[in-house]
Amino acid sequence: MYAAITGASFLVLFGVVFWSTARFMRHQIDDSVANEIDEILADSQAGNAGGLGGVVRGLARHPSGFYYLLQSPGGAAVAGNMPPIDPRVGIREWQEGRGPGGSEHAAVRGRGVEIHGEYLFVGWSTRQLHEMEEMVAGSFGWGLAASVALALVGGFVATGRLMRKIEAVSETSRDIVRGDLARRVPVTSAGDEFDHLAGSINAMLNRIESLMSDLHQVTTDIAHDMRTPLTRLRQRLEGARHPSAGAGELRDALDRTIREIDVILGIFSAVLRIAQIESGARKSGFTAVDLSELLGTVAELYRSSADEKQQSFRSDVAPGLAVRGDRELLMQLFANLIENAIRHSPSEARIELRAAARADAVQVIVADDGPGIPPEYRAKVLERFFRLERSRTTPGSGLGLSLAGAVAKLHEAAMTIEDNGPGLAVTVTLPHGDAGRYLAMSFSSSGTI
Repeated sequence: MYAAITGASFLVLFGVVFWSTARFMRHQIDDSVANEIDEILADSQAGNAGGLGGVVRGLARHPSGFYYLLQSPGGAAVAGNMPPIDPRVGIREWQEGRGPGGSEHAAVRGRGVEIHGEYLFVGWSTRQLHEMEEMVAGSFGWGLAASVALALVGGFVATGRLMRKIEAVSETSRDIVRGDLARRVPVTSAGDEFDHLAGSINAMLNRIESLMSDLHQVTTDIAHDMRTPLTRLRQRLEGARHPSAGAGELRDALDRTIREIDVILGIFSAVLRIAQIESGARKSGFTAVDLSELLGTVAELYRSSADEKQQSFRSDVAPGLAVRGDRELLMQLFANLIENAIRHSPSEARIELRAAARADAVQVIVADDGPGIPPEYRAKVLERFFRLERSRTTPGSGLGLSLAGAVAKLHEAAMTIEDNGPGLAVTVTLPHGDAGRYLAMSFSSSGTI
């Protein structure tokens, strides 16, 4: 197809060049003939010997490349180097005749005029014109053959290159189907469209591998974390079946069993909620959220919890802070962070909630003076079911910060965990609710998970 298009383009170019060149040469011949006729008429009117016939005879005796004919009204040749022809006025081509000195000539292009009943024709050989046309046609014929051949060769080369790149993608896909999730499409240094496509495919494969890894990790973690409570549940039920168990013991066993089941159901509910958040289904319902009012509500909810542990809780939230998002999820995000600070900080710890606008950002800080999280574990606490060793004796499933991280990601927020010296700092960056700017929210606490 490309060879045919190339050939057609070459033929169009040939037609334009051929027509333009031939037209230009014919125009040159016509101009030269017209000038010669004007000079003949001027010389004959100037009274030269023999009048018009004498002028034509004199020019015909000296070969100059022109052909002359002066013909009487009866059709007889009066003067010139051409035989009599049909006396037509205007531009014409004569296909038979002999040139000066009797040489044969294929064609003459000239102009005929009528002067006082006589017919004057002046022409010029078109041999060079026809030779030029033959040369151009031959050159373009060879050029057409060469261009089509090059187009075919180039097409085969380009097709081979394309097929190699497509085969690389197909081979990578087959390896991934066979289970090699680490396989990627090779990227060259050319930086062309295929490399851009390969980069996009590799990014998609990275995301798929990450999701599969997360799925495997979640499955393993659920199996590991559910094993202990289910084992305790089974042992408790077996104890309740013992014949010596009284009504009170049976009722106590059932109560503890229900509590264990509630814990298990809570874990599954949290896992499902994280999956729902990560799917982005809630993003379509985003609205403007009054962050100041929301933080004030969360502070009031957890102030009593801090008082129960004899912790000092202070709130300082500036008015007018707004973001765009899901109010319920943002409430849960902040509640999880503050709850972690209260739950994992010791008695008499100082906890502060501060929120204020700073330049184009909003800082929300939850700080206390507890033990914090070691630097090597600050990234892992965002993983599902991960708990520090010292936290395994406290209530919880290790899903609090995972849920907070999922909410932050849904809101296109970056959440980082830093040292508060002593303590913990969690920084979240959210888009501004109305101006599209980013608000920096820093949650600082010394709590551990």
